[in-house]
Amino acid sequence: MGICPICNGFEQYITQCQNCGSRMENMGREAEYYDDYSPYMPIDEMKLEDGYPKNLQNGECPHLFVCPQCGKNQVMMIKE
Repeated sequence: MGICPICNGFEQYITQCQNCGSRMENMGREAEYYDDYSPYMPIDEMKLEDGYPKNLQNGECPHLFVCPQCGKNQVMMIKE
């Protein structure tokens, strides 16, 4: 089990919107938005069901980023 540097506050990830060039906001782990109970499930267990077949194996944490200007969203794989 890896440690995500963004989830644990060690680092910030800055990315620009591919649509309008604005700075995107990190909204947290994408899996937290699946249902009411997903934020409370073990992270490695969610990685088995989140639709990214190799994120557990590759030590990646899928984070959702949203552009506050145009609303575009994008999932970025953060290396643990």
